[in-house]
Amino acid sequence: MSFKSLGLTESLVKAVNHQGYDTPTSIQVKSIPPVLEGKDVLASAQTGTGKTAGFTLPLLQLLSQKQPLRKRPVRALILTPTRELAAQVHQNVKDYGKFLDLRSTVIFGGVSQKSQVSTLRNGVDVLIATPGRLIDLNNQGLLSLKHIEILVLDEADRMLDMGFLRDIKKIMGLIPKQRQTLLFSATFSKDIRKLANEFLNNPVSVESTPENTTVEAIKQKAYRVAKAKKTDLLIKLISEGDWEQVLVFTRTKHGANKLVKKLEAAKIGAAPIHGNKSQTARTKALAGFKNGSIKVLVATDIASRGLDIPLLPHVVNFELPNVSEDYVHRIGRTGRAGASGLAISLVSADETVFLRDIEKLIGEKIPKEVLEGFEPDPNASTKPFNPQQRRQKSRRKSK
Repeated sequence: MSFKSLGLTESLVKAVNHQGYDTPTSIQVKSIPPVLEGKDVLASAQTGTGKTAGFTLPLLQLLSQKQPLRKRPVRALILTPTRELAAQVHQNVKDYGKFLDLRSTVIFGGVSQKSQVSTLRNGVDVLIATPGRLIDLNNQGLLSLKHIEILVLDEADRMLDMGFLRDIKKIMGLIPKQRQTLLFSATFSKDIRKLANEFLNNPVSVESTPENTTVEAIKQKAYRVAKAKKTDLLIKLISEGDWEQVLVFTRTKHGANKLVKKLEAAKIGAAPIHGNKSQTARTKALAGFKNGSIKVLVATDIASRGLDIPLLPHVVNFELPNVSEDYVHRIGRTGRAGASGLAISLVSADETVFLRDIEKLIGEKIPKEVLEGFEPDPNASTKPFNPQQRRQKSRRKSK
């Protein structure tokens, strides 16, 4: 199977080849043809499956087949939950559209709107945006969505988790009813199906992997450990394993900051990435992580979605998520593009319930180990840290 056989034009195939790809992934094979046919698509795809190209490539082709309108109003809108994902998708649009006469830009909060507005005024065909900044600029009369032909909701499940449903519905009311809608989500939850039923017209459903399964290339392991000894165990694993690139997940922003300070005290280069950090700081941290000047990136769940880190070898759950599906998203950061990966979880007594829920979700037992000197506290309570939040997807504010 080749990209050309999917019906893509020479210009797009050439651009894809320039990026080093010659064979489409499963989700691309399944999603590109129906999108090119103008159909609405409901797609389930885990991170690392090539889903972004699954909608950007056909979207660019459909737009390029028509003459650009005068003043180039926005004809395609891609909504994403986070700034990092928005920037990543925009880079994909630029890379794949390099041989096409199409303009694109990205808008998100956390930075001045001045340059974003200036670019919009010059005309763009494809707009990538986070919901908050999009609605803000629309309310100011600085952009129009009246000419939208294609709408993409990327990582729709995460947008719902973050409480963007009201914003999504408002945006839907601003764009033409006659449009093509593509919805991409990691899972087909009840909420996602409800959203699809409301806004998609007789969609084609495609899946790249069975729902809620973890990537086979990822080796999973859990260390049972006393909560107070987690940091020392992490330092030991990184140092003795000679790990060069590690993505670590904490439950809170405060926890991320605290862990980074302890890692730096142990002479391990680390940086936090979460919603309280400015866009400049987040971009700098990610750049340092990619070039090797920072060995450990400590992230919260919301900030981590959309991070584009190829061939990431290690992911560590410093704290298990209380929402089981987030575990799948987290470890999906490794084992990408055919490479193997290692996902380690440091599990204290109060996280036992979460570990059990995760194993039930993924349908397999995670191997467990106890290292000498880091044994779990036999007197620690096994009561979850916040039982009211268990199995509930909390509504999170926009980061």
